Formats: sequence, structure tokens, C-alpha cells
Amino acid sequence: MLTGSRTVEKDNSGQIGGHFWLTAYIIAPMTERDLEKAALRGEPSYVWRAGQQRRLGMIQAAAGERLQGRVLENGCGVGMYVEKLAPFGGKIFGLEYDFERTREASCRSPRILNAAGEFLPYPASVFDLILSHEVLEHVADDRLAVQEMVRVLKPGGRAVIFVPNLGYPFETHGLYWRGKYYFGNKPFVNYLPRAWRDRLAPHVRIYSGSDLARLFEGLPVRLVEKTILFGAYDNLIARFGLAGKLLRGILQFLERTPLRWFGLSHFWVLEKLG
Repeated sequence: MLTGSRTVEKDNSGQIGGHFWLTAYIIAPMTERDLEKAALRGEPSYVWRAGQQRRLGMIQAAAGERLQGRVLENGCGVGMYVEKLAPFGGKIFGLEYDFERTREASCRSPRILNAAGEFLPYPASVFDLILSHEVLEHVADDRLAVQEMVRVLKPGGRAVIFVPNLGYPFETHGLYWRGKYYFGNKPFVNYLPRAWRDRLAPHVRIYSGSDLARLFEGLPVRLVEKTILFGAYDNLIARFGLAGKLLRGILQFLERTPLRWFGLSHFWVLEKLG
């Protein structure tokens, strides 16, 4: 049986997340069921830290006044981004495939539905903004999921997409070896020929820029912005302090150079045509 751990952190008020320095740690072992879920659906954000705050700022800049309209987080996990998007004044909706995570997200918002991203339970042209944060790699049919997002967007509405980047030196979703799942960051898996890589990580997709372009090909959208991001490496900073901050600064500087090809995630913003 595999072993591992998940860390849930609290701020000084005793609430999970927040903008304070973290002062307490609750560590629970991951069960075999936890590992299976992590393999199939990834691990959502449980703690709000610098990395999530940075991405929230990017979402805000990309969305503009659309944040004051109808907003859907498609694949909302336990509802961290749903909660943080609410103060911008819009009507925030969340959709989550996993029932247990849906129930937890419902504690943060009354507008959470349990459904699959390939079959969104909403009429056409109702949302001003859709956020898909590290979700498309896990769905059964990513092309259908993208088509559904475009369908429910209003003309002029935008989709903000984060997905894992093929160039990143680590496969962050673990891998399978001889029928056994191994959780955690695994180096250089994504640099193997795609057929080999997909045998080791059949549970999760990885995207190049051309993969993403093909995903949206033929749909009534225009590309507004795209880039590749490195992470915020909050765990390394918590462990190594100044050295971790220096590493984060260097890597985020590389986002302005061709070396961003090695970054953690693609960030794409697309707008539906009228």
C-alpha cells in the first residue's frame, strides 16, 4: 500500500486559508482512496497562499468588468476560488464533478452544482466569465468540455484557462508503474515520447501550446492572451525561507524569456465571438 501525506494549514483565526502567515499544521495520512482520487481528479487548492493570490490577480486582470457579471468556476474543487471571486461583485457559480468536494464547496457558496464539465447544466450564453483552473487535464473528453464552456459563454464573455505545461521538468500528478500508482512530482516523465509518457501517466493529460490550439480549433473564440507560468513554490519558501524566495524570483523572471517554455502551467484567455 502506498503512503503519503496531505497538509492542511490554518491561519491565526483558525480558518483554513487566509492571507496570514500560517501557524498551525494538521497532517493526515492519505488513504488508498485519497490516492486514487488524486490520480483521477488531481488535488484542489486547500490553502490560500501566494501562488493562488497571484493567479487570482491574473484572472482579475483578464476578466475586467466581467467579474461583476455571472461567473462560473468549472471544476471548483472545494471552492477556494469561488470564495475569493465573490467580493468582486458578481454572481459566482461553481461546478464540481466529485461529490465530496462539491459538498465542501457548498459551505462556501449556495450556487455549487455536482456535474461533469462535458455536460454543463446551464443554458447557452449565460456567463460573462468562466474559470477552468487546472481541470481540463482530468476530464474524460477535453474537447467536449471546451465546447461546453464556449456554449455557455455570452458573446464577449471570456474563458480563463490554466492547464499543465508539457515543458515542465516534473509530472506533478504522479505516475503508474507496473500497475501501482506513485503520488508526487516525478522528474522528466513529460520529456519521454508521448506514447511512453501516456503509459506512465494515463490518468492525466499534458499540453503543449499546439495541443491547446487544436483544442479550440474551429470554435467561435479569439485568443486574447497566452503565456506560460512558473509556480509560486510556497512550500519551498515555507521550508527554506530566503533561498526559496530567491528561487521563485529567478523562475518568475524567466517567464519574460524564452525559458518560460519550462514553466509549470499554460495561461490562456479566450473571448467568445458575437
